[in-house]
Amino acid sequence: MKRKGRVFVISAPSGSGKTTIASRALRKLKNIAPSVSLTTRPRRRGERKGRDYRYVSRAEFKKAARRKRLLEWASNYGYYYGTPKSEVRRRTKKGKDVLLRIDVKGAMQVKRKIPESVLIFIKPPSLAELKRRLKGRRSDSAGEIKKRLKIARREMSRIPKYDYVVVNDKLENAVKKLVTIIKKERG
Repeated sequence: MKRKGRVFVISAPSGSGKTTIASRALRKLKNIAPSVSLTTRPRRRGERKGRDYRYVSRAEFKKAARRKRLLEWASNYGYYYGTPKSEVRRRTKKGKDVLLRIDVKGAMQVKRKIPESVLIFIKPPSLAELKRRLKGRRSDSAGEIKKRLKIARREMSRIPKYDYVVVNDKLENAVKKLVTIIKKERG
């Protein structure tokens, strides 16, 4: 019988390195693909349509949510983000693992719908370091950074709900830990 693909979920406070760690881990693993989320937010510098996100209007997003086409969805920082159900189902049915890079609210929705999913939290070494990283991105105002840090504290309070925690103190160590977790969970 063909192996059913697994769903791996990575969450982290904004600025913790989730996207970078996930991208590097994916290069080191076989038979796993990133899920490409829908979002209503504008594209950031360096992001590509279809690779980083599928950029849609608010009306398109709401229509997908209403028609229950999203595995999970949430509103963050004034924008909507969600994971298309069909993409995850198609890949896992073919025996391919799927890696979702989503927020804590979305991770909890996935765990309810797919109890065998594996939740992995990427944690910054400290809130002071997270603040430094957010400032370094130069994409947020001081007020926005303060808001993101408040949300980060709330998100980190949910760590006990996760199966694994990876501290992003050194990027390559965090990538190795993530790869090890995924290989272990595959059996």
